[in-house]
Amino acid sequence: MGVFVYLPLVLPLTALPVARLAAHHLHPRSATRLLTAVGTTLALCSTLCLALLMVVGTAQLPGNPLPDGWSDPEVRAALPYEDRTGLPAIGVLGVVVAGCAATLVRHVRTRVAAARALEASGPVDEHGVSVVDSPTPYAYALPAGPGRAGRTTRPGGTDGPGRAGGTGRVVVSTGLLGRLEPPEQQALFAHERAHLAGRHHRSLLLTQLAARANPFLIPLRTAVAYSTERWADEEAARAVGSRRVVARAVGKAALGPARPPVEGPAAFAAGGPVPRRVAALLDAAPPTRFWPPASAHLLLAALTATAGTTASALSSVNATVALVRILHAATPL
Repeated sequence: MGVFVYLPLVLPLTALPVARLAAHHLHPRSATRLLTAVGTTLALCSTLCLALLMVVGTAQLPGNPLPDGWSDPEVRAALPYEDRTGLPAIGVLGVVVAGCAATLVRHVRTRVAAARALEASGPVDEHGVSVVDSPTPYAYALPAGPGRAGRTTRPGGTDGPGRAGGTGRVVVSTGLLGRLEPPEQQALFAHERAHLAGRHHRSLLLTQLAARANPFLIPLRTAVAYSTERWADEEAARAVGSRRVVARAVGKAALGPARPPVEGPAAFAAGGPVPRRVAALLDAAPPTRFWPPASAHLLLAALTATAGTTASALSSVNATVALVRILHAATPL
């Protein structure tokens, strides 16, 4: 294993430049997909190497359940430095697992609470929109749960097919609708439908788990939270045909509390700095092409992130193969 087992723990640092530049030079759709893929891969490699170090540390514990040959001094000699970091890796991996489990539990609870609040709020129309009678201005996208795909609730209370039912529903309060003009309301609905169509809740969840697995990936989580909002903004601007209308809707929604009583996976005007989103909407539309990059700095950052991700994957595979071979040789038949 050698030093290769440690590389995936620090190689997420190579993704920090692209996390910063992607939001400025890439279309939000491309930025979201790129950063989600890079962050997830780096987090998996980092966690795998922690698990390999944990195996070494477990083999050093008295009365460990592993074969006696796995804690043989010759095995330890073949794994330089791991004898010093194996035991701490057990605690670190425990923290990672506990953090990821807490994130998943919170995500499930949020989905369940939002679904229950939606059921109590009234029917969902044929367009997949539920209007909640509340003075608090908020809106969010609620992805479809198991068994609900492709269904919406008609005003009469019966289920039927609907355009938005295949991916989820849009929840909006009367307090927010009252402060928006009709074109801005259409921009709001288009924004939330874009969250559902792009399944942004999955990207957000993956990057949250990645940040739990390795703190170096926290900037990627922040960048994806912003890029998903920008992606939805761009889709809304394309749907209503006016970037200024979407900018006004975002600005008006941000004047009051943006967090609903039961927070959904993505709340309107709650993701990312609102002034940056408004400024981007008042500017020209971002380029849709992914290659070639629009900036030399972005090209260099993308190559650095790609090299770091590739090196992390290769290091993880190398360390895994090396440990398996050593432990297999030390295990009596």
